[in-house]
Amino acid sequence: MFLDKTMMIGVLFLMLEIRPAVAETNTETCKDMLQGYLTGQLSSGLGTYQVEVLRREFKSFTEQVEETIRVFKETVKSDIQKMRDAQNSSVVYTRWGKKTCPSDAEIVLSGFTGGSYYGHKGAAVDPLCLPKDPEWGLYTDGTDGDKAYVYGAEYETATSPGNLRSLYQHDVPCAICLLRNRSVVKMFPARKSCYRGWKLEYRGNLMTGYHDHLAGSMYTCVDEHPDTLYGGHTNKNGYLFHSIEARCGSLKCPPYVEGREIVCVVCSKE
Repeated sequence: MFLDKTMMIGVLFLMLEIRPAVAETNTETCKDMLQGYLTGQLSSGLGTYQVEVLRREFKSFTEQVEETIRVFKETVKSDIQKMRDAQNSSVVYTRWGKKTCPSDAEIVLSGFTGGSYYGHKGAAVDPLCLPKDPEWGLYTDGTDGDKAYVYGAEYETATSPGNLRSLYQHDVPCAICLLRNRSVVKMFPARKSCYRGWKLEYRGNLMTGYHDHLAGSMYTCVDEHPDTLYGGHTNKNGYLFHSIEARCGSLKCPPYVEGREIVCVVCSKE
């Protein structure tokens, strides 16, 4: 008789062990059954001390099961929230020197790169990706009064290496790209590949304005296979893109090399 009762207790414990993720109501029912069996059925076959020992062991076991279930639920909830956040997040970036976006991104617009004139002392430093279908608000035609100006952009690559030299004096296109399921986009200078955990969007050549021009400019990653705008091969200047070389001194050489052109890469991360 005692052996049969012992076997029954073992079966009940086994049921708890192989079903750690069941609903709380089922766990409570099973616990009530075993507690009733221990306190009622075994009281005639075991002494009070033995029953109390079994009760404490059972309580410890059920607390461990409940803690495991709690941690499991919190982990699942956190994972689901992360998945929802990733699905709802999007980022936008500009692909300089191209008319199109990478295949995994949606194109918002394909336009003209513009900016301030390279010789103006009060020039804005950042380039713009201007749409091909501008809309107008209040305006007066003609250049009059104290105004700022925006010009087109040209490749100034007469002494650049490789295919860049053929782009000299051509106008520069751009594309604004929407990337879903990503939380950040970053340009990394002096890299051709993305760091671990980041996804490649495009490789390019780091460019900016000429060092002796009056206007300030920004370091910009221009696509390594740049496009040009139709009918734009005329020296009209404007916002100019020059290749960038490393200069040793405060810049450590190695790893950098005196006079070597700098590349770049644009990467995204979930």
